[in-house]
Amino acid sequence: MGTTSRPRTTGVRQFLDLEQQRDWIAGKIDLPDAGDRSESLEQRFKYVARFEKLLSRPQAGEVLEILGLYGPNCIPLLRKTERYYWSVSCLPSTSDKPLVRVNASWMELFTLYAQGDDIRARFIVHLSDFTTDRSATPSRVDKPFLEQSVAMPEDVSYFFPRGADIFGINVRGSVSIRKLLGSRRVVRAIRTFNLTHMNRGRNAYQASHCYSVADYMQAD
Repeated sequence: MGTTSRPRTTGVRQFLDLEQQRDWIAGKIDLPDAGDRSESLEQRFKYVARFEKLLSRPQAGEVLEILGLYGPNCIPLLRKTERYYWSVSCLPSTSDKPLVRVNASWMELFTLYAQGDDIRARFIVHLSDFTTDRSATPSRVDKPFLEQSVAMPEDVSYFFPRGADIFGINVRGSVSIRKLLGSRRVVRAIRTFNLTHMNRGRNAYQASHCYSVADYMQAD
C-alpha cells in the first residue's frame, strides 16, 4: 500500500507557521532571525563596482537610509531569507533606470529612482489593502488615506499593474517616502504582499543580489 506524500513546504513557511506570519504582519511579535548571514564572496565582489557607482550619486545617502527603514520593517527574517527568498539589485540595467530594486519570487516589491538630487519610490502591494471596502476594485481606492500618508498630496500617485489584486504606489521625495513607511496600515500591507511572494518559493533574482546594498538593510 503506497504512502501519501505531503505537499512540499515552500518559502517562508519553512521557518514561520501561519500564526507567526499573521502576528508579524500585525506587529505583535519580533521574529528571531539567524545570527549570521550566509554570504557568497564571489557574489559580493560581482557588484562592488556598481555599488561604488551608486555611492557616487547625490541620492546615495537617502537611498541607503530608506532601505535601512524598509528592510527591517518590511521583510521577515532578513538574514535567514537573504538572496534566496528576497534580493536587492544595485543599478539594475532595466529601461526604467532604477537606483535599487527589491524583489521576491518573480515579483518586484520596492524600487527607488533618482528624482533630481532626491529620490522617488514605487511600492507594489495588494489593491485590497488600499480600498475603502477591502475589495480588489480599482474605483474603491482610498485616495484620501494615501494623500494623508505622505507629506504633500501631490507626492503620491498610483497605477494598476496587470494581475489580480495588484496595486502600484508612486511616492515622490524622501520626506514623503519616510512618512509613508511610518504608517502602520501601510507597513502591514507591505508585509502582507512581501510574504505572499516570499512564500511562492525561491527568488528568481538571486544572481542580481548586491550584498553591499543589503548591508544597509540589516536590522543591526
